[in-house]
Amino acid sequence: MSRLTEARVLEIMEKYGNDAQQLVAILLDVQEASGKNCVEREWAGLISKKLDVPLAKVHEIITFYAMFSTTPRGEYLVEICQSTPCGFDKAEQVVAWFEKASGVTMGQTTPDGKVTLMRTSCVGACDVGPVAKIGDEVFGNLTEEKVSAIVAACRNGNLESMGEMTC
Repeated sequence: MSRLTEARVLEIMEKYGNDAQQLVAILLDVQEASGKNCVEREWAGLISKKLDVPLAKVHEIITFYAMFSTTPRGEYLVEICQSTPCGFDKAEQVVAWFEKASGVTMGQTTPDGKVTLMRTSCVGACDVGPVAKIGDEVFGNLTEEKVSAIVAACRNGNLESMGEMTC
């Protein structure tokens, strides 16, 4: 059950002046407010109707950009950089560490709904690669120990405690 309500979605749209030009920003905020890290069909339809934007256009945006999802994801999206300058040669090892620490494989979400593992392209922190991005935080110079600590912090809802590990 989504903790998002129609009133909250309307409030988000109002924050952006009900401006269809702000559709991506609105969708990002709705996704964040969903509690499921996704834009559910119900809210996409409401946004389409209230902004007078074709539903196909809303779905086009949601399905085109990797930052959006139409299916529930974990509270923490762990995006593991796969770009060559960041340490592509180490990327599979980093993936293996995250999979081991979380108990799920790439693209899956932990049973507690806390962590979803994803691959991503460059996050702009090649100098401290290999890296993973969680929300706005980038974690660099990853080791198996750091990865285990990061996953544990996510599962405990305590990622802020990892501040000293961010870039």
